[in-house]
Amino acid sequence: MPTVEVTDLKDGDFLLDVREDDEWQAGHVEGALHIPISEFVARYGELTEAAPQDSRVHVICRSGGRSAQVTMYLVQQGIDAVNVDGGMQVWQAAGRPVIADDGRPGFVL
Repeated sequence: MPTVEVTDLKDGDFLLDVREDDEWQAGHVEGALHIPISEFVARYGELTEAAPQDSRVHVICRSGGRSAQVTMYLVQQGIDAVNVDGGMQVWQAAGRPVIADDGRPGFVL
């Protein structure tokens, strides 16, 4: 399973958040693409349209389990994808910014 640490992510890296809507609304990474895992297969085209052609897809969820499933699927499709180890919990613990749907500071649900 290709994995990356939160501390290795740079501004501008393409991030796919696969958490559910309530989790996203409470707090997410600004600029991330949100496609809940429950809708992922049906909305797969949104990812292929949004992801830069020669860029890696960094997949994140709350703790790393759901994003690992999506990462494995993407790798099977021939996409350069990696799972963000520890997910949004580690992102927030590392002091990285989390915003709510309304733009205010958010939190990981």
